[in-house]
Amino acid sequence: MKRYLVLNVLVAGLLNIMPVLSQDTINPESEYQRIKTTAFDGDYATAAAAARKLVNRFPTYGDARILLGRILAWQKDYINAAAVIDTLLLKDPGNEDALSARRNILMWSKDNTPVSTDIRAGYTFDSFREPYSRLWQVFNAGAGHRFKWGPAYAGLNIGNIRIGEPSPSSASELQIEAEAWPKITSKNYADLEYAYSPGPYFPRHRAAAEVWQVLPAGWAISAGLNYYYFDRSAFIAVSSVEKYIGKYWLSLKGFVCFKDIGPRTALFLNVRRYFNDKDFFQITLGTGAAPDEPFDIQANLMRLNANTIRLAYNLSVTHKLIMRIGAGYSREEYIETIWRNRFEGNVNFIYAIKMK
Repeated sequence: MKRYLVLNVLVAGLLNIMPVLSQDTINPESEYQRIKTTAFDGDYATAAAAARKLVNRFPTYGDARILLGRILAWQKDYINAAAVIDTLLLKDPGNEDALSARRNILMWSKDNTPVSTDIRAGYTFDSFREPYSRLWQVFNAGAGHRFKWGPAYAGLNIGNIRIGEPSPSSASELQIEAEAWPKITSKNYADLEYAYSPGPYFPRHRAAAEVWQVLPAGWAISAGLNYYYFDRSAFIAVSSVEKYIGKYWLSLKGFVCFKDIGPRTALFLNVRRYFNDKDFFQITLGTGAAPDEPFDIQANLMRLNANTIRLAYNLSVTHKLIMRIGAGYSREEYIETIWRNRFEGNVNFIYAIKMK
């Protein structure tokens, strides 16, 4: 009787330990390759389930976690895909493969937004009080649509300027504008803009073209040219280098304004922290004489130098409504050795009226 009891205990123990032994004897590399093949064959559901099991069994296996993140992104589950990659980046922030995957997931989420058509409205102001008081306001409204080649926008801007003593005046004028972001290849995209206004405060013609090149490991570079015409032409060349690091996006952008007295330059650093695919906080620091904002280019062309800080917050109010608010301050040299304070602010809304 005792022999049978001992035998039963041994058998029960072996049955309990077999799953553990089976788990330990799994070759993670072979399982990784099997899951990758399954995913490439298009069976994302099976591959995702197997990848989760592999990650749970081998939590330090970074390649398996990256594969899981990519499979979820291929299923358009971008929030969970980003969360999987971010978990790895918390422990290994320098993992280049993870950073590249995070960059791709963010780009895919933007390319696959469920919004097809939207309407937009906003308000922007810019003001200073020396050597006279001036308030420049712009109200804008328009609509955007996502085509197969990329998103586009068209709208109307209403500008109003109020000037104080010694020559008080007030005037309003209109500007129409259009902008498109065509996708050239999987690694290249562009920003194309044009605007026209018959009034003296907006530029009569404003055109811009900038092209981005996506590089490995979350890097990107861009180059472009802005054109403005008031009573004469003005050109501003732009170039930038960008980097995604986990939940952060960094951009260093340079401007060169070609003036009669010679080229003037400016440099702007942007730091953006994403909370999800839509919500983010951004801080911008800039220095130099070349302007980077299109609405008040005429006054900016005259300045000698400026140091700027801007804050912006992008918030998803609902799944259809996005709000962006911002504020900025500049210490500006408008006459040699004479500086003034300059303030700006904006609030913009985008509402989806049609989903894919």
